[in-house]
Amino acid sequence: MLPPELQARSHRPPYISTSISAPSFPTFNSPDINPNYSNGHVTTTNTISRSGSGSRRSLLQASSKTTSSSSRYSPSSFVHNARIAVALVPCAAFLLDLGGTPVVAALILGLMLVYILDSLNLKSGAFFAVWFSLVSAQIAFFVFSTSSLYLTFNQSVPLTVIALFLCAFSNFLIGVWASIQFKWIQIEYPTVVLALERLLFACIPFVASSLFTWAIVSAVGMSPNAASSYYLMSFSCLFYWLFSIPRISSFKLKQEILYHGGQVPTDNLILSELESCVHTLHLLFSPLLFHVASHHSVIFSSSSSISDLCLLFFIPFLFQLYASTRGALWWLTKNEHQIHNIRLVNGAVALVVVVICLEIRVVFHSFAHYLHVPPPVSYFLVTVTMLGGAAGAAACALGIIGDAFSSLVFSGLAVLVSGSGAIVVGFPILFLPVPTVAGFYLARFLTKKSLTSYFVFVALGSLVITWFVLHNFWGLNIWLAGMSLRFFCKLIIASVILALIIPGIALLPTKVHFLTEAGLMSHAILLCYIENRLFNYSSIYYYGLEDDVMYPSYMIVMTTFVGLALVRRLLLDQRIGAKAVWILTCLYSSKLSVLFMTSKSVLWVSAVLLLAVSPPLLLYKEKSRSSSKMKPFQGYMHACVVALAVWFCRETIFEALQWWYGRPPSDGLLLGFCILLSGLACVPIVALHFSHAMLAKRCLVLVVATGVLFILVQPPIAFSWTYHSEVIKAARVSTDDISIYGFMASKPTWPSWLLIAAILLTIAAVTSIIPIKYIVELRSFYSISMGIALGIYISAEYFLQAAILHALIVVTMVCASVFVVFTHFPSASSTKVLPWVFALLVALFPVTYLLEGQVRIKSILAESGVGDVGEDDSKLTTLLAVEGARTSLLGLYAAIFMLIALEIKFELASLMREKVIERSGLRHGQSGPNSSATFPPKLRFMQQRRASTVPTFTIKRISAEGSWMPAVGNVATVMCFAICLILNVNLTDGSNRAIFFLAPILLLLNQDSDFVAGFGDKQRYFPVTVVISAYLALTALYSIYEDIWHGNAGWGLEIGGPDWFFAVKNVALLILTFPSHILFNRFVWSYTKHTDPTPLLTIPLNLPSVIMTDVLKIKILGLLGIIYALVQYMISRQQYISGLKYI
Repeated sequence: MLPPELQARSHRPPYISTSISAPSFPTFNSPDINPNYSNGHVTTTNTISRSGSGSRRSLLQASSKTTSSSSRYSPSSFVHNARIAVALVPCAAFLLDLGGTPVVAALILGLMLVYILDSLNLKSGAFFAVWFSLVSAQIAFFVFSTSSLYLTFNQSVPLTVIALFLCAFSNFLIGVWASIQFKWIQIEYPTVVLALERLLFACIPFVASSLFTWAIVSAVGMSPNAASSYYLMSFSCLFYWLFSIPRISSFKLKQEILYHGGQVPTDNLILSELESCVHTLHLLFSPLLFHVASHHSVIFSSSSSISDLCLLFFIPFLFQLYASTRGALWWLTKNEHQIHNIRLVNGAVALVVVVICLEIRVVFHSFAHYLHVPPPVSYFLVTVTMLGGAAGAAACALGIIGDAFSSLVFSGLAVLVSGSGAIVVGFPILFLPVPTVAGFYLARFLTKKSLTSYFVFVALGSLVITWFVLHNFWGLNIWLAGMSLRFFCKLIIASVILALIIPGIALLPTKVHFLTEAGLMSHAILLCYIENRLFNYSSIYYYGLEDDVMYPSYMIVMTTFVGLALVRRLLLDQRIGAKAVWILTCLYSSKLSVLFMTSKSVLWVSAVLLLAVSPPLLLYKEKSRSSSKMKPFQGYMHACVVALAVWFCRETIFEALQWWYGRPPSDGLLLGFCILLSGLACVPIVALHFSHAMLAKRCLVLVVATGVLFILVQPPIAFSWTYHSEVIKAARVSTDDISIYGFMASKPTWPSWLLIAAILLTIAAVTSIIPIKYIVELRSFYSISMGIALGIYISAEYFLQAAILHALIVVTMVCASVFVVFTHFPSASSTKVLPWVFALLVALFPVTYLLEGQVRIKSILAESGVGDVGEDDSKLTTLLAVEGARTSLLGLYAAIFMLIALEIKFELASLMREKVIERSGLRHGQSGPNSSATFPPKLRFMQQRRASTVPTFTIKRISAEGSWMPAVGNVATVMCFAICLILNVNLTDGSNRAIFFLAPILLLLNQDSDFVAGFGDKQRYFPVTVVISAYLALTALYSIYEDIWHGNAGWGLEIGGPDWFFAVKNVALLILTFPSHILFNRFVWSYTKHTDPTPLLTIPLNLPSVIMTDVLKIKILGLLGIIYALVQYMISRQQYISGLKYI
């Protein structure tokens, strides 16, 4: 029997509509639906029914004519991505963990290359870059992880080889998955895409189940009780369900009208009969064979070991039979009657074996002390209970109970099972009718759908459960998880009774569904409380003895996902409302937080935070309705609730930061994380409901930036301004800090507030929260305030001992701030004043630099009491202090000149772009009266906005009065480059690599008739290349000079010193590199194409310099010469080919 989604309409249950136009809504178990066809209901049979009306027969004739086209290829998005991600994403994470840093680094570099190529619209390059990154990561994995795997597998070469092959094949499948996402591959290579899709579905069950089991075993160990085999069995069942159930290909042309009753040919399925058969064999035998291989020495040592063998085969066999209801055995036969017989007979045999093995392996092994009937009667009663219960459950699941006789048999079986179960656990014989009547009413509910019978069953079953708990646990004097066992028994009884009542309440009419919601929320809160106590209070006290009790983490994960699945199913069945879904989702999801933090209150704190953050996502889901959008007052209210929730979580945030940093965090750091968390929590509100409100976006950016700044800067906060709870006070009162870390000198941290204020003012101005663009007075106040704040911060942070220089530094920062702000937002008179501001800034540079040394020397000598510089220690200290301060000043001025050069370059580029727009607008205006229709709307809007904001400040006026900008930009660029060269000499002793990072600064040079005549956009790369060549050549000559003389008066006549041959050889090799550099720099200046192979002829001249030189800079020049020659030849050839194509 196929699933409803894969059945023909004639075979579907009667509650499914038979209308072709009826919509189908995907459920939790529905397959992925391809958007290229309407509903996706298909079957695997090729037969076509011949019954129906005349219109139906005409439809069938049309279907028969188009049968050949039904399986045509159709490029589309891959609809099985979620299914593949469930399997391959955890596998990729596990492989990255095994590979370590080298694999992660290789993958990150490769993905960066993929992103760049994809941004440049080079799709084929991005495709090959994906595979290149995966191959590089795999090579790194082989190189750096083989030895660790060899040791992991106890130096077993076969196991290591198998593990490496498994990892490589997993990497290959990830690459296949990435390849399917490329649209151009789907269009150009349709057969390849179909094969890749089939390859993924055929191979993932083997690979994913193995890697998942490997990961679990690595985490918990290879336990001797066959747990690892059960892990493999569980993952094999999971991936069999995901990939082996018949699925429709994403790339076949599927239109439901082409198939009678929604039927589709079998060639439209992803897997064929062969792959489905192999998957079945893997499901049945891989857990068993793995258990035999890993526990071969003990597989027949006891009855429990033999039971493990049977369970590892027959549990997957039962799962396979259940999966056959969804079409899993379509490859075996297409006859539904035969499938039903196979399912019935084999299921009965497998069920008997599984029940008997579970009795041996679980019941009599672990719960024998709860059985109050001596053997062999207990064997019989337990078998009757378990086998009868399993048979009844299977009959209900398969829908066998349909007539009066089967209902009578089922009721008798329920009475027998409940009675025997009550006897075996020691239920009083006098009250034996209670469980038997409960079983009868449960059977009556399942057969007659009577709610009264169900509530009778709940009442009687609750009595039985309460008796069992009281009889076995009530009298024990044990403290469990910080509470008495009696209180814990009350919680368990309440939880079980609620779990029994909720299904009956859910079946009541819609008017009383609030009872279902209340019951579900009560049960969720109770479950959260119980699991929080068991997981975080993991101690049991019994007569003064203490022992650890482990509540497994997988129980929390399992109950969480079961609860979320139940909530989703009830929502789809319209049993609960959106508000209940919101609360239940937050409660169940918050349970996962206990797995990551040890705080005893983290669960409730997480629940409160989720309840505050999630309403925009869960309560306002229907975007098509205007009522689902928040009103402004609702947005403000939710934002306030988020802030209050974060404040409520402050102690948990404190504990998390303390665990991460190893020490109690400062108040500034804690406040920064609270602000950042509040801002991030408000992102759904702004993104989903106020995406049209620019003010909301700007305020959100400002809040997030404030949090980040507080985290990075950690400003001091007065003790009276902060709230210190008992937890925070206890964490900060530590007597070990001084003994471990010692006394640390305090440094003034109040200037950090000025830095935060300056950055926040900048963000507010950039996001137009402060309208400096339109108000000149506000612009002036803003620029001066920024300069003063940054000047005081820099002075107080880096130049504490030079108080006289503070005024000069503040003036410098004010000049820089005014220049940058008014260059970006010019006023009517700013173009006349700004050149003088820049001149003042340039003049302050040497004054501040020279005055720093004099003031620092005098202050230090005055403090030390030394009247002259005769003492060596004082002299050395003074010189080092002056040198450090001057280096800091050089860095400050280099940053200022860099900022000015960047700003001017940006403004000139914007000016040229606006001129082009203006000229194009004039041409459109002269073309005719209808030119406004062809003029781009965006450009019209820009002109209108420009005309409305600055009506008297036109482009021509900027061009006339702002002619100083290129010259100022060039001066700033040259000064920045020169200062950076000086810093390179002072900090790195003239590093060879530094010039390649400093030379691109010269790209900021502008076309200027005063200083750089004839320099234009065409020659923008010439300064970079010529500076690199000149710098390396001059420093190479200096290195030769330094090595020859080396402080000697002669030509290195000492034994072992450099002689004249060293100088002549290296100078000659240096000269050999000149031709290629000269030709390339001429080419970069003129871009004149050369058809002759002159650049290639200079390559041999550079080879001796690379091979024979003793100076590293000459070798670099030789390598650059070879690269320059090749690049020049390739560019010239490309220009020549482009010219031929144009002709």
